[in-house]
Amino acid sequence: MSNTEARDDWDRHWSEYGESYERNPAQEFRRRLITGLLTSPGPLVRVADIGSGQGEMLAALADRYPEAALLGLEYSAFGTQVGARRVPRGLFLQRDLMVEANPPEGYRAWATHAICSEVLEHVDQPEALLRHAAEFLAPGCRLVVTVPGGPMSAFDRHIGHRRHFTPDALRTVLAGAGFEVESAVGDGFPFFNLYRCVILLRGTSLVADISDERAQPSRTARAAMSAFKLLLRLPTVSTRGWQTVAVARLPDRGADG
Repeated sequence: MSNTEARDDWDRHWSEYGESYERNPAQEFRRRLITGLLTSPGPLVRVADIGSGQGEMLAALADRYPEAALLGLEYSAFGTQVGARRVPRGLFLQRDLMVEANPPEGYRAWATHAICSEVLEHVDQPEALLRHAAEFLAPGCRLVVTVPGGPMSAFDRHIGHRRHFTPDALRTVLAGAGFEVESAVGDGFPFFNLYRCVILLRGTSLVADISDERAQPSRTARAAMSAFKLLLRLPTVSTRGWQTVAVARLPDRGADG
């Protein structure tokens, strides 16, 4: 298996790293950020998670919004299966959105709200993925996108990051995929940036630790994760954060004429 094939093997990715992702304090930070932006105009009705992983985001929404209909779109068969077990009332579909969408009956132009969190950095043509995903989205659908900003770590490269995004770069990608961009900013300063600096400083040692199936987090690592969970709940103080986030809308092309 080549290095490129290994870093894009998402069944292996979720089976090996899924538990580590769930312990990651940045995941909770992103879930709060996404939920706030997704729900600010009004209640959720039908939500699609583009690149749903193991269903953590939809599980959080299922608990908080029991009336919302939920759809997960995921490249990995393993992730799709775990998501379906985690959120039994949701529908999880295995899809390669770089190739096609193929919405089942009743799910074309379905979602009133959508999420695409920490996905676009893993693909060479993010506009293509978003254009295919848009087949599941209703006109006017509110989309919240998160991608990493700031420097790329050894672990980021190991798990297949092609690039990190400035707010302007993310805005350009969304506009190129046909979305109207409401906002694009860098969130999380200063504590998310500090968290990312720790990841950067750990370098390849973090890759080795997470790849060791027998390893358990050290007392120091557990203390650091607990501290960052608390710090990442504090308000951000500027738009210089390394968590790039955008809110966009799928326009109603029929209304244009």
